[in-house]
Amino acid sequence: MHHFIVVFVFVGLSAYAAENIAPGERDGQIQSRGDNTFLVWDAGQNTWSDPETFWIGFAERNSGKFWGTSHQYPPYSEVQEHDTLLVEVDSGKCLMYFFHTRWRRANDVRRWGDEFNRYGGCKNVFN
Repeated sequence: MHHFIVVFVFVGLSAYAAENIAPGERDGQIQSRGDNTFLVWDAGQNTWSDPETFWIGFAERNSGKFWGTSHQYPPYSEVQEHDTLLVEVDSGKCLMYFFHTRWRRANDVRRWGDEFNRYGGCKNVFN
């Protein structure tokens, strides 16, 4: 009986700690600024950066191929699971992630923060 209580308390505290992490402890963590902009924690570089710099760093260290920056998607037959592309649309850039047979916004797969889906070209990438 006592072991169950200890495990429950430990799991409960771990969940609480995960939700209340300190700034700069999770890759992709958002730090909002007062002017509708934000910084992103880049764990690979161990620094705060702007979203596009973070995206490029993430894409370069990701397990899939980084197709670079382009207005066009690469040929579907050449794309593999976890590939990334920094696509350029009229309203800006958006990091796309090939996941489960289609291109998705990287944030929709990685779940860094809602701010990414409103940033640059991400808000209009499917228009």
